[in-house]
Amino acid sequence: MKIFKSILFALLLAAGMNLGGCKDPKNPYGLDIVSTREAYLKSIAEDENNRLIDLEQYIPGVVLDIRYADTNNFTHKKIYTQPKAFLRKPAADSLLKIQRLLAEKGLGIKIYDAYRPYAGTLYFYDVYPDTTFVAAPWKGSIHNRGCAVDLSLINLTTGEELLMPTPFDDFSPAASHNYMELDSVKLANRATLFNIMTLNGFTFYEHEWWHYNIKGRDKFKLMDISFEDLSEVKVK
Repeated sequence: MKIFKSILFALLLAAGMNLGGCKDPKNPYGLDIVSTREAYLKSIAEDENNRLIDLEQYIPGVVLDIRYADTNNFTHKKIYTQPKAFLRKPAADSLLKIQRLLAEKGLGIKIYDAYRPYAGTLYFYDVYPDTTFVAAPWKGSIHNRGCAVDLSLINLTTGEELLMPTPFDDFSPAASHNYMELDSVKLANRATLFNIMTLNGFTFYEHEWWHYNIKGRDKFKLMDISFEDLSEVKVK
């Protein structure tokens, strides 16, 4: 019985539980989260790479299709207060380079999601508690670190998205990079996106063709800062 109680206590601590019976609903797992504008500004003063860059302003010609700012997403609810896309400066710099390289081939970037406040991760797991496609809230998402981007490719001449294996946020085996039962066009387009991203500072997520993470992401803290507060912090 003593062993069982010790194990239970350890599990509760690992889950971030407050053993007094209460926990912060905004941070129920006790994670280290930057959750105030002041703390965010302090982090930028310490290291300019901590700045979250507004991609629409930073990358000429980028197209935004921020699904969580509308109801066209797997929750069928509007999650974000603004249709904005932010990334940490190193990730934004790499994506700017990628956009320029793609433009030489008549292609461009369409972004579905980038930085995501931690509150969104909590809600997503409540709606769809499967950590293959939804980040574990007890760890936080790489999106919460401002180091992940969900994107696709467009034809610059027509503005149309290239054919990809599945739609965005399709939680099926066909969304995986390992899924090969696709026509040659979809395979080629997925490979084009994969190659340009992985050759320019990003790593891929096996189960989602659209999701890429910047290298060195673990040094950036989780964040729960609103888009409004981020928009007020101007780029130097």
